[in-house]
Amino acid sequence: MSTNTSPKPSLAEDFVKFSVEVGVLRFGEFKTKAGRLSPYFFNAGLFDDGAKLGRLAEFYARRLVDSGLQFDMLFGPAYKGITLAAAVSVELARLGHNKPYAYNRKEAKDHGEGGTLVGAPVRGRVLIIDDVISAGTSVRESIAMIRAAGAEPCGVAIALDRQEKATENGADVEWSAVQYVRDKLGLEVIAIASLSDLMAFLDHAADPALAQFKAPVAAYRARYGV
Repeated sequence: MSTNTSPKPSLAEDFVKFSVEVGVLRFGEFKTKAGRLSPYFFNAGLFDDGAKLGRLAEFYARRLVDSGLQFDMLFGPAYKGITLAAAVSVELARLGHNKPYAYNRKEAKDHGEGGTLVGAPVRGRVLIIDDVISAGTSVRESIAMIRAAGAEPCGVAIALDRQEKATENGADVEWSAVQYVRDKLGLEVIAIASLSDLMAFLDHAADPALAQFKAPVAAYRARYGV
């Protein structure tokens, strides 16, 4: 089955709107890991109660089902990915797609079951699930763990694709972290929404408090976008 890398417009728009409403997506001036001053900030750690996490899982699951991507299980990189993999596994099962999940510990355990991997046996086609891809480091580490277990990573599901240039050795490069994962690591990347969807949301924002950030976000994309 071929995959659909672009989310349905309504799903992406609904996700951006929801993220703004619950304060996960904020506008202002924020310093990124790359040292850039961004006019917006997406903090998935603020999906911090049952209702918000359940709704987030619903967006991930619907996006994955719509994509047509074939996978056997979910893998959540520590730490944010752990909660995401568990929540999305629950929602996929509710939709009739029961998938096992696993995750890693930051440090190996030398008692009990031992090792760094927890959950279902890692096998088959494994989908990595995380909030964003900032530098690709977490993805590379996940790929290594999955392959060491004898399985094959088949893709990465994220909440938001920032569609901006990555940095290497402190300098901007012409590709984004998502493009690096797709083109260099060979994995499909499925995002619920992107910076393009965020800008479309601001284009239609009736609230002047939100509409004022349309120009700063556009300027940021003009400078750092891919």
